[in-house]
Amino acid sequence: MTDPRDTDPRDTDPRDTDPRDTDPRDTDPRDTDPREEGRRRDVPTATYRLQVTAEHTLDDAASLAGYLADLGVSHAYTSPLLRAAAGSTHGYDTVDHAHVDESRGGREGFDRLVAALHEHGLGLVLDLVPNHMGVGDPAEAPWWWDVLQHGRDSVHAAAFDVDWDAGAGRVRIPVLGSADDVEKLEVVDGPDGSELRYHDHRFPIAPGTGEGSPQEVHDRQHYELVDWRRADRDLNYRRFFAINTLAGLRVEDPEVFRATHELVLRLVADGAVDGLRIDHPDGLASPAGYLDRLAEATGGRWTVVEKILEPGEDLPESWRTAGTTGYDALAEVDDVLVDPAGEPALTALDTELSGAPVDYAELVRRSKREVTDGILGSEVARLVRVIGELPGVDVDTEEEALAELLASFPVYRTYLPDGREHLDATVAAVRERRPDLTAAVDALHPVLSRAGTEAATRFEQTSGPVMAKGVEDSAYYRWARFVVLNEVGGDPARFGSTVAQFHEAQRRRAERRPRSMTTLTTHDTKRSEDTRARLAVLAEVPDEWAQLVRGWLERHPLPDRPLAHLMWQNLVGAWPLSRDRAHAYAEKAAREAGTSTTWTDPDEEFEAALHALVDAAYDDPTTNAEVERFVARIAPSGRSNSLSQKLLQLTVPGVPDVYQGTELWDLSLVDPDNRRPVDHDLRRRLLARLDEGWVPPVDAEGAAKLLVVSRTLRTRREHREWFAGYEPVAATGSAAGHVVAFDRGSGEEGGAVTVATRLPVGLADAGGWGDTALQLPNGAWRDLLTGDRFVSDAAGLPVDPLLERLPVALLVRN
Repeated sequence: MTDPRDTDPRDTDPRDTDPRDTDPRDTDPRDTDPREEGRRRDVPTATYRLQVTAEHTLDDAASLAGYLADLGVSHAYTSPLLRAAAGSTHGYDTVDHAHVDESRGGREGFDRLVAALHEHGLGLVLDLVPNHMGVGDPAEAPWWWDVLQHGRDSVHAAAFDVDWDAGAGRVRIPVLGSADDVEKLEVVDGPDGSELRYHDHRFPIAPGTGEGSPQEVHDRQHYELVDWRRADRDLNYRRFFAINTLAGLRVEDPEVFRATHELVLRLVADGAVDGLRIDHPDGLASPAGYLDRLAEATGGRWTVVEKILEPGEDLPESWRTAGTTGYDALAEVDDVLVDPAGEPALTALDTELSGAPVDYAELVRRSKREVTDGILGSEVARLVRVIGELPGVDVDTEEEALAELLASFPVYRTYLPDGREHLDATVAAVRERRPDLTAAVDALHPVLSRAGTEAATRFEQTSGPVMAKGVEDSAYYRWARFVVLNEVGGDPARFGSTVAQFHEAQRRRAERRPRSMTTLTTHDTKRSEDTRARLAVLAEVPDEWAQLVRGWLERHPLPDRPLAHLMWQNLVGAWPLSRDRAHAYAEKAAREAGTSTTWTDPDEEFEAALHALVDAAYDDPTTNAEVERFVARIAPSGRSNSLSQKLLQLTVPGVPDVYQGTELWDLSLVDPDNRRPVDHDLRRRLLARLDEGWVPPVDAEGAAKLLVVSRTLRTRREHREWFAGYEPVAATGSAAGHVVAFDRGSGEEGGAVTVATRLPVGLADAGGWGDTALQLPNGAWRDLLTGDRFVSDAAGLPVDPLLERLPVALLVRN
């Protein structure tokens, strides 16, 4: 392929028409691309997420192409591949957009991956990070190095979102252990001239400023090295969330867009990249504007955005995207498998352990206020500077009002004029709760309502990080009533859903975003799908669970009882897991919660007690035996939930993604636990046995899940017409409430019919399926999972024989 730096991708771009003339979701210009003869070039039928790292390289990914084709996906879907910070395990800290990361295999490895995928008829979806750049080591990031060396005069100064005036023309970089550490700076000879060093941190020296003591040299630079503790209040560059080593990019600038997307656009134009996943669009000044520009530059390629929607929230209609990366679908699938009847008992247990009823909405608001007043204080202070003085409002009151508005915002952000109702509702809520802020809030309201202004845009860019850090990374670890619900895109206060609500959500998906991605596990989920599926069983046995938890807490007390409850749930959900994995999770969960220990100020005494609790699960004979017995009791029902969960996700409207390794059981916890190496050789061997006709039992090996995944994905790839509509299938009989069924066909012929079991403990307690039947058209039906054949008559198709071998079925007319 041609080096993308030798040509401008716009010079030979085959886009002769404005892609806005047609909706890119309706047609795909790649369908007739002669370079892609023999390959499926339209919307993927399914993707398989691969975490490409220095340990699992592009060549390792290429070696999986045949397996992925056999599994049934149409596209591999990789983590970010552009050059990232040294040692990066995820790739979201891009330091140079002009190169494929060499530690992952470089451009040559990328070309080999694409060739292998094409050989097997597969495409590639690439994860792209437009919002920020890694700056932890300035010497690795040429643009950032140049900005630090030349300040506002740098050719790259406009690329970064820096408030130069706030720093008196200097970028504040929080790396010093204390203010006194400025005395530890050294001037040394570097590869390209003199550098300023602080331990192993390297910084450039502006031309003509290298004379004198290291402190005098530092004082002349376009940057100021400051105590890391000042990051909460005094930074003057936009970050990704509160991560000081990720600096925000101004991709709304056409030149910045061109420079940061040149390589990726060339890969798209050359047919190497078929679709894009856009990381964190909420950080962009104008997500809609960015997606417009991207659609024009790619000819409308299939693109999804990592957008977290609150329940009931929709993507703006104007966004030129197929949809989200699927957290909304994850919540819908999870919720229908949760028994609402378990809520009172689990709420009572939580109240007992917390010492009082938990007001989750207030917990969220308080958690978000900790963020506005703490780690994102620099962003709030910048908002105050941008807005300036308000008539009759002092600056402290203005800042307090802004913090309250951010903490009370019900969604991640608005996209004015889209979402204006959320801003209006938040203003009303703050006025009612804080009458002392009425004047300030009323003055802020029109300022924050003006679409496209710097004040409104920066408020939008700030509300998302406040939500993410306050909810996902704080409240989710503080409220342990039922951790299944504490998932990205979910609502812990909403305890399950009805089958009717599930069907309504899928109808909306089919109507609004039928080519959106669906998922159950990602690199960012708090627990893997199978861990959540097992823990969902707790809602069916809440009294038994409560009794166990009380015993464990009495035997192994922890001052933070809600955190102890969170730990016991996760231990049971992922059991058996290694002791090291359990300890690593315990430390992360406790520090994220921030109630008894923190990342910046660990409480050694508390953490010792926490680790003792973890050890007790392994070393205390009584406790260990109880854990083992309880896991053995709920694991079969958890596997039933897992298969139901997976079949639902793979067959609802949308493009299903399978996270690496989850085609077998995967009992993982939050990252980095969910990024452990995957044994693909085992999966190959089991898939070969399945292809010989083996229908495995639903046991600990997990081959039953591989059967469901492979047969469903192959069917979607080979028979798209069977997945063109959505119609609920009614069930009648004594156990009708334990089945979820729908027909994905359109018209009289119908299509693939999904049948899944829900609430398996209650089903068993009631004596099984009994007279339950599906109301399907008369005639012969075949289950694509087992190969068994069934007949539907005037009474329907009986569920009992249908689900005798597996708790799920995928039916087609025989």
